[in-house]
Amino acid sequence: MSATRPASPHKNKTLATLLALLLGSVGAHRFYLRGSLDRIGLAHVASLPLCGLIYGVAPAANPFYLALPLLVSAIAGFIEALVLGLLSDEKWDARYNAGSGRVSAASWPLALLLVATMLVGAVVVIGTISRLFDLLYTGGAYG
Repeated sequence: MSATRPASPHKNKTLATLLALLLGSVGAHRFYLRGSLDRIGLAHVASLPLCGLIYGVAPAANPFYLALPLLVSAIAGFIEALVLGLLSDEKWDARYNAGSGRVSAASWPLALLLVATMLVGAVVVIGTISRLFDLLYTGGAYG
């Protein structure tokens, strides 16, 4: 009797990019690609209790500071969405689908997701930087 290894599940690049865009701040894309014990995915999830910890230590703090760990995690998720989506299909299959027996073929929805990631990511990054500088240097004089 010879035991054959079951093929590993095929990972979809478009789905991974979508998860990184929508739920990157909590590491959903990392858990999809690498499993539930991924350390970077757990670091993304840790941003939620860190927001609660900041609220517990300084409940009167500006709401921006309370959400800052989640915003930083979301920005990292946007960057990871771009990295995942721009990976060539050959490199994607070598890295995530080595044992699946299938070949990836990215199409136009992935390109739309990358454009959306750039749009949303740029707005979040610029907004985060400008609000942070407003709070640090003017004490929130502009809002």
